[in-house]
Amino acid sequence: MEKITFMPEGGETVEFFVLEQTTIGGVNYILVTDADEEEDGNAYILRAESGAEEHEQVYSMVEEEAELEAVSGVFENMLEDIDLI
Repeated sequence: MEKITFMPEGGETVEFFVLEQTTIGGVNYILVTDADEEEDGNAYILRAESGAEEHEQVYSMVEEEAELEAVSGVFENMLEDIDLI
């Protein structure tokens, strides 16, 4: 499982493990968790805000309810053994 590090503005770095990624309507999304394979953890859906050609990718949490439901449904179909709530 790939580990990525986020550097929020004005905050401490945060490490996430990437579970899956997808592109919907030309927008890239990643499903990440704060726990490794051995633990249960929280899952988050992040949307890419910068272009694919950028050296460093900028992501933001998906918070809008309709977008969150649509993208989480795609990830649930991709990962049959995971239930997103």
